[in-house]
Amino acid sequence: MNFDHWRHYARGWLFHFLGRPEAAYEAFVTAFRLDPRDVQAARHLAAIAAGKQRWEVAESWFEKVVAMQPEDADSWFNLGFVRERSGRTNAAIEAFQEAVRLKPALDRAWYGMGLALARLARHDEAAAAFQECARLQPMNGEAYYQWGMALHHAHRPDEVKAVVEKLIAFEPKRAKRLVQDAERADLMHLIPDLPF
Repeated sequence: MNFDHWRHYARGWLFHFLGRPEAAYEAFVTAFRLDPRDVQAARHLAAIAAGKQRWEVAESWFEKVVAMQPEDADSWFNLGFVRERSGRTNAAIEAFQEAVRLKPALDRAWYGMGLALARLARHDEAAAAFQECARLQPMNGEAYYQWGMALHHAHRPDEVKAVVEKLIAFEPKRAKRLVQDAERADLMHLIPDLPF
């Protein structure tokens, strides 16, 4: 056992717990340098960098994590998230795709993929990703809203109506916003009178 490594790792954990992310970061860097197989230190470093919105640094650490644990779907999702935040949308989509390949029920990866695809105007693919997210999380109103907007941008009006009808059942206010944002005044009659 490398006691120097564990001493620095424990210091990093303590500094992180005490709300001192910069000191935690330095301690975890030292721990990782002493044991480059320490996936937990790499995860902490990635999380701290992402928390500071240092997306490229976070991406580098998450890449180390997935290299060490390529079957970890959650880390692939995190890699996709930081890539999307740094503007590397195509690379983000690849990471999200790997996340859902490994863990098809990872709804947040489907959602992230949908947002990234929509950003690239790949609206049919975005709609499919949001549809899967909504299937996995049937009360996620934002997933339904994004699904409807992707269908709108993909020029699939009948399917927009079907999404609106589903959304009305549990989030009529968001359904109204979808109707307005998709410029579907013809669907406004479906929206119940809302007290707000």
